[in-house]
Amino acid sequence: MPQSIHHYPTPAVLTEAAAALFARCAHEAITARGRFSVALAGGSTPRPVYARLTQPPYPTDVDWSRVHFFFGDERCVPPTHARSNYRMASESMFQSLPISPENIHRMQGELSPQEAAACYAETLRAFFGASQPQFDLVLLGLGTDGHTASLFPNSAALEEDSHSVVANFAPSQQEWRLTLTYPAINAARCVAFLVAGEAKRPILHAVLHGESGHYPAQRIQPHDGSLLWMLSP
Repeated sequence: MPQSIHHYPTPAVLTEAAAALFARCAHEAITARGRFSVALAGGSTPRPVYARLTQPPYPTDVDWSRVHFFFGDERCVPPTHARSNYRMASESMFQSLPISPENIHRMQGELSPQEAAACYAETLRAFFGASQPQFDLVLLGLGTDGHTASLFPNSAALEEDSHSVVANFAPSQQEWRLTLTYPAINAARCVAFLVAGEAKRPILHAVLHGESGHYPAQRIQPHDGSLLWMLSP
């Protein structure tokens, strides 16, 4: 598992680098396999990355007809809700690019958590086949408690070793979430953490340099893919 840590002087520079990574992974995947699959992250750091992809050169540099969007996690809310990861991605990126609705595979947060997880598992099977999904790129954030996607400390999903997506009750949030699991994320060809802000500095140091396995984010270890940490103050 190749791991690399990249430090950027400002969030804006991180945004440029992450957008370039997206485009590079897209080109490589489309050239090799005819399509590009990416699992998007929610949160404040990825949003400007998505917006940057709507600006030159990316609208014409990426073959958007061959890009398929998935989600690493979702809140159990309708797609129009202010807290919906889908809504954030739609407003910041989808609405401004030539993306077919058939290429956007959202988690249906308006359903019951268990039903939504089952539906998304079927969505993944329909796209990837019966085997474990293998995303070309998974984008992740990092919470101040060490969670990533909706893999929260002391939650049941941390022990999931067979399903690719589950409904997960987050004790710290006292709410249900939908999330990809370790088997799905760690099967990816590339996983990139996007982490910005001084508030993340303590947990970032603990995750990267502390006792292994203590925080959920530390268990993101792609089996055959690369792991990138893209960091800025």
